[in-house]
This record gives sequence, structure tokens and C-alpha cells, in this order.
Amino acid sequence: MSNEHILITGTAGMVGSHLLEYYSGKVKKEFLIGTYFNPTINLNDIVDLCLPIELDVRHAEAVEKIIHEFKPTKVFHLAAQSFPTVSWLRPVETMDINANGTINLFEAIISARKLDAAYNPTVVVACSSAEYGASLTPENVPIKENAELLPLHPYGVSKVAQDLLTYQYYKGHGISGIRARIFNTTGARKTNDAVSDFVQRAFDIIHGKTEKLRVGNLSSLRAITDVRDLVSALVLLSEKGIAGEAYNISGEKVYSMQLVIEIIEQVCDRKFILDSDSTLFRPTDEPIIYGDSTKLKTETRWIQKYSLQETVIDMFKYLNQRR
Repeated sequence: MSNEHILITGTAGMVGSHLLEYYSGKVKKEFLIGTYFNPTINLNDIVDLCLPIELDVRHAEAVEKIIHEFKPTKVFHLAAQSFPTVSWLRPVETMDINANGTINLFEAIISARKLDAAYNPTVVVACSSAEYGASLTPENVPIKENAELLPLHPYGVSKVAQDLLTYQYYKGHGISGIRARIFNTTGARKTNDAVSDFVQRAFDIIHGKTEKLRVGNLSSLRAITDVRDLVSALVLLSEKGIAGEAYNISGEKVYSMQLVIEIIEQVCDRKFILDSDSTLFRPTDEPIIYGDSTKLKTETRWIQKYSLQETVIDMFKYLNQRR
């Protein structure tokens, strides 16, 4: 087991909790620092795996205190307001958490360097496919890292800021930041994405809470990655990624939302009555989200292992356990 500190911000989110589970058997609990704020998962899923610390990344002094105290050699910066729909309602808060929170982390590292000039942690920053926005057209996919960043909602803009701040602090201060551009990812504990919403609604129908499966735009196309495959990509980037570079982490297979429902029906062995709900259609929605992960695969040897069917089975298992 390693005696170097690893810091994961945002461990009470879906991705953070799975990353924490990955490291929990490999790093002593007291060397695994997990911060959380406004949890989107059950805190009981993570508190026994790490040294849990409540942290609002908008508070610079609190971020600085953690960096100074633990001097982590690896940082996975996942803390974010991560829902595009929420960003329309709370754009200022979204920018504040995602952009200013990232600045606070990098400034804390600079501050720690004043006491230890050699301090240079690897910082993997969770960026997003939402940065590509209007560049995600059928003729442009699978999209490469050099495509124009044209976000279509405040969340996407905040992620561009986070991405470019990571680049700027690498160029200006030599901080070893790696930009992980994460495409649609789902799995147990996920909320507020199409797959998890469909699984939850199907689960409610099976248990007699409702009769119809509410749906929005079923023609949108998404490459989907299992959260366990994403975790392996983030870990590989922390070990083999090149500082300052951006890497797409995208599933290899593209699914229509209609096909996602059919896979859920196969797993449940039943047909659902669909109910089109106008409130589930977004003001701007990329018709297809699909990234080219060649760079990631070439430099880290990443392989996608889990099928969407396996992911959906895992999500139902988790809901059954919670029930």
C-alpha cells in the first residue's frame, strides 16, 4: 500500500465515489483524502473508505488548508456543479464552483510551493464533452481533441473555463494538470442523466409506483461509458498522461435513447408504455455526442471493458440494494 496522499474532490458524486472505491484497497484510509459538498449520493457509501472532509471548493482558504496539510502527490479534481439543466437555472453558481473552484485548487498548489519548491502533484481535472457543444455534428464525430470548443449551455462554458485554466496553470506555473474530457458516463449511483433516469423510472414501474415511462428526445445519439471504465481511464491518465494535454474519454459505441430503452426492456424482460414529456426536452441539445479516444488509448493503453447491458444490470442491482 502507498504512503503518498491522494486527494479526490467531489467524492460524494457518482464518479468520485467509484474512484474512491478503486483506491480504497490500494491506499491506506488515512492517505486517501475525499472531499464532499452537497452530496448527490448516500454519504454512507464513502465515509468508511477515506478520510472524509467537507469542502466547498469556492472557499480558497479551506482548499489551501487541505493542500498544505496533506501535500497530495495526486489530485483528482471532480468537485463540480455537473448538471447542464441546473446550469440554466443557476449559471453564476455553476461558473463559481467549476471555474473559481479550479483556480482555488491551483492557487493552493502555488501557495504550497512557497514552502516546498519541489512540490508538483499530478492534477487530473474532470473536464467534459459539453465543451465541444455545437462542434458535435454528425460529420464531425467521433470528435477529436483539436475541435473547436463551442459550448451550448452555461455548464459547458464553465467546463471550457476549467479546461483552459488547467492548460494556463501548466503553461504559466508548470503545474502538472491533465485535462480529462469526459463523455457520457453512467453507472450505479448516477442521477440526472438519460440512462439513470430511464432505469429509475423502469424500477418505479416494476414496483407499482407509476405506469408509464416518461421520455424526452429519443433520437439523440450518445456514446456511453460505464463509470468503472471511466475510473480506469482517470487512473491511467494520472500515471501516464502528459501534463498540459487534453484527452477524450468516450465510449466506442453510440446509442440512440430509443435503443437504451430497448436494452432496459431486455434486462427487465418486459415492454414499457412510453409517455412523451415536453418538459424533458432541452432548449439546446447536441444531436450526437461521440468522442475519438485514440489519443487516450495510444498513450495509456486504456480499454473499454463494460457493455451498456452490464452497466444497466449493475444499476438495477444498486437500486434493489438501496430499496
